[in-house]
Amino acid sequence: MTECPAIEFASRTDVGLRRSHNQDAYCEDPAGDPERFRDHGHLFLVADGMGGHAVGEKASAKAKRDIPHTYHKHVQEGPAAALRKAFVETNAGIFAIGQENPEFRGLGTTASALLLRPEGAWVAHVGDSRVYRIRQGQIDQLTFDHSAVWEIARRQHLKPEDLQGIRSNVILRSLGPDALVEVDIEGPHPIEPGDVFLLCSDGLSGQLSDYEIGAVAAALPPGEACEFLIELANLRGGPDNITVQIIRVAGSPPEGPRPTGNTAPRSRRPIPWPLMILVAGIALAILALVLMVSERPGALQVFTAASVVISIGLVAIIIHSQRERHAPREVLKPRLNVHSSRRCVIERPLIEKLVKATDDMRQRLNEAGIEWNVDDFTARRARADQCIAQADLAEAFREYCRAMHVLIRTYNQQHQRDEVFQPLWDKHDA
Repeated sequence: MTECPAIEFASRTDVGLRRSHNQDAYCEDPAGDPERFRDHGHLFLVADGMGGHAVGEKASAKAKRDIPHTYHKHVQEGPAAALRKAFVETNAGIFAIGQENPEFRGLGTTASALLLRPEGAWVAHVGDSRVYRIRQGQIDQLTFDHSAVWEIARRQHLKPEDLQGIRSNVILRSLGPDALVEVDIEGPHPIEPGDVFLLCSDGLSGQLSDYEIGAVAAALPPGEACEFLIELANLRGGPDNITVQIIRVAGSPPEGPRPTGNTAPRSRRPIPWPLMILVAGIALAILALVLMVSERPGALQVFTAASVVISIGLVAIIIHSQRERHAPREVLKPRLNVHSSRRCVIERPLIEKLVKATDDMRQRLNEAGIEWNVDDFTARRARADQCIAQADLAEAFREYCRAMHVLIRTYNQQHQRDEVFQPLWDKHDA
């Protein structure tokens, strides 16, 4: 994607139901014109601060401010180098604050950045905030959680969800606690029309499944999807701050089957021509030796030709090596990792579970005597039922989500903080 793609994006953050203040932060830095997109790209960032009182909030705010600034300062060095320097320098700044102020010691923040450029999507990441890509009914996690759960699962060759008895909030890597930090930089992931990228703090991914996140983000416009996902996380108890960003690339997905791999096959590097000449000379020398041993004529002439060819080959190799030494080195494309993949296709079983959850929510509101917008809900529910009759599952899912949103918004505003609504659908479905 060489031209500047039209994108639609939205970001939302919420304190959740159990925290007194919000330690999450996010940054939206889209390119304003095609020239800036070519040189700088669209940059998005989510940071989840860690530490008591206002310590985590201070760290995430610094990441929000310093990472984009430092990236743009070094952008001429290339996206990978600029992103790495942005994270490393920001880490050093946060670490210095902790060293200079004993009350701030231990402050830290996660940081996950998405950079869209002409060559593709770059991801820079430290911590357990996440970057997802939703494409053609599949949600791919492009970041690796730097947590105890994910690290142990990697070493034991298991899925993180299969581990039991390990606290999910133990973070092994973040910006700030240490003087040096290892930053994951991956890219460029190819960008296709219709792609949806989602960044979030663990306040969202900890409460919702990838399946739920992917289905909602793909179905609703970014602004609506952000709000609905946050309401869902709060419906599940909202134990943490919740931040979500959604970026949708304009256009329709390409037709045809989806590629099964995420990397292009490497082309075989051609054999250097000086080496081919040297090999030819060696072959002639072997032929001369065979002729001499068998006492056949022409051995001396073949040996002389072999000596000349070998000499030419050796000189050519020396010249070729000097040119290679001074020529710009080929930048090898890094491997593009997808750390988790899940189907998020909108199908009838998913809609049936959403309908049941909507009915349960409506009954709960009525039993509690809580007033809600009946007219808005009824209108959206009727449109959704009509879409089901017409077998338009995607539009039906959108309208059922909007109808459910009417109820969730009211419920979250009225219910007690210690109440937790059951999942809308099982996290292990599909």
